[in-house]
Amino acid sequence: MGIQDIRLLLTDVDGILTNDKIYLSDENEWVQFDVQDGIGQRLAACGGLTVGWLSGRVSKPVSLRAKHLNVAYLLQGKLDKVVAAEKLCDQLDLKLSEVAYMGDDIIDLPLLQSVGFSATVPGGRAEVKKAVDYVTKTPGGEGAFREVVEKILKAQGKWKKALLKFNQTNQKNSETSHDVFS
Repeated sequence: MGIQDIRLLLTDVDGILTNDKIYLSDENEWVQFDVQDGIGQRLAACGGLTVGWLSGRVSKPVSLRAKHLNVAYLLQGKLDKVVAAEKLCDQLDLKLSEVAYMGDDIIDLPLLQSVGFSATVPGGRAEVKKAVDYVTKTPGGEGAFREVVEKILKAQGKWKKALLKFNQTNQKNSETSHDVFS
């Protein structure tokens, strides 16, 4: 089994979908997301790849962004990521070998070592970079998630079909609405 068998892409949030920075005030939290990753989310859906976000933290901005992007599964406050992934796999009738996971820190290592395809970003911890199948060229929070989506869909021969569907969906959306979240 390998990248061709991936049906579910799980990703950590902080450091993968964000630049690993958290900005706090007395009442608010801000995190930065990249529009390219938002388009990557839509491309994954167009290519038939289910996506889930799996984070050790609980964050309102993350919940809001996941809602905007129609992320199928948002799992927050999960410190044992293997257990969380196994429960989701049971629910979806999948094996961990059919899962890809992106993570960047030592909390991610057990799951990265258990899935069918694993990836990290250039800013990932040294131990993580040694353990994964792929290190993105793009930094976390700057399109790394999209890079992995494209890599999976191309390896599965689904890229051109996903791109066509994406463009058709954009054309339909531009005719009916001007408010599309990327």
